[in-house]
Amino acid sequence: MPMLAYRCDACGTDCELLMRPSDPPPVCPGCGSGDLRQTLSRVAQPGKTGALIAGARRLAAKEGHFSNYAKTERPGRS
Repeated sequence: MPMLAYRCDACGTDCELLMRPSDPPPVCPGCGSGDLRQTLSRVAQPGKTGALIAGARRLAAKEGHFSNYAKTERPGRS
């Protein structure tokens, strides 16, 4: 399933949605309007992925799950 970027013409919200070809037309998660127009997706800046991964791991550890860690990186497990 592709991740598609949209901008709502009604409220100006930018969002990215997972869309299948069989899905109904998307609605804005901000205001519920069907006035979405597809835009170009933003890409991560070079060199920023390490910081993004580290942030995701901190959030996962804070929430108490370690599913995105390698087995050797999980606390108390080997």
